[in-house]
Amino acid sequence: MTDSSTNMKSTMKLYAGYVSIIIMLPLTFLYFILKPCMNSDAWFSGFSQFLSLLPGQVGSYLRIGFYRLTMQNCHQNSVISFATLFTQCETEIGEGVYIGPQSNIGKCQIGSNCLLGSGVHIMSGKTQHNFSDLDVPIKDQGGEFTKIIVGEDSWIGNGTLIMANIGRHCIVGAGSVVIDDIEDYSIVAGNPAKFIKKRC
Repeated sequence: MTDSSTNMKSTMKLYAGYVSIIIMLPLTFLYFILKPCMNSDAWFSGFSQFLSLLPGQVGSYLRIGFYRLTMQNCHQNSVISFATLFTQCETEIGEGVYIGPQSNIGKCQIGSNCLLGSGVHIMSGKTQHNFSDLDVPIKDQGGEFTKIIVGEDSWIGNGTLIMANIGRHCIVGAGSVVIDDIEDYSIVAGNPAKFIKKRC
């Protein structure tokens, strides 16, 4: 691909991003009106469910247009695929991130150039639900939401469940369950995810 065609593509993507923001302004305005009326994450999650149903590349652009105005950070040069849900507005998506279809993303920071396969679930830590009191239903015991970090240039395989931090330049095998922090440059897989080897 020549430099001129690369520049043209970058310019078109930039304009598409701005157009998406403009198209999403009425919905964003409605979100900010409703946000004080109830838990802000509840509204955010509801709008996310609606936006997740928009198909194709246009759907991804429109989702990003909305999230750029409502998330803590969402880079315009990212892809958010069909049926991907977000539950927490304190989420950060870096440049060049790809999130596959039917993923469920909680409170997290996804570093630049990360690849997330289909059906990846990032929970908001391991302590979302307290369960120590046997006389109180688990749903009423509360919990603590923590921000999960996925380091830059990491590849997360399909169907992975993430409850702990992942370092930079890591590979996590499909179907893994990450319950402990993973060091930079690690390749892990399994349930629970076990270290296999270093990439370097």
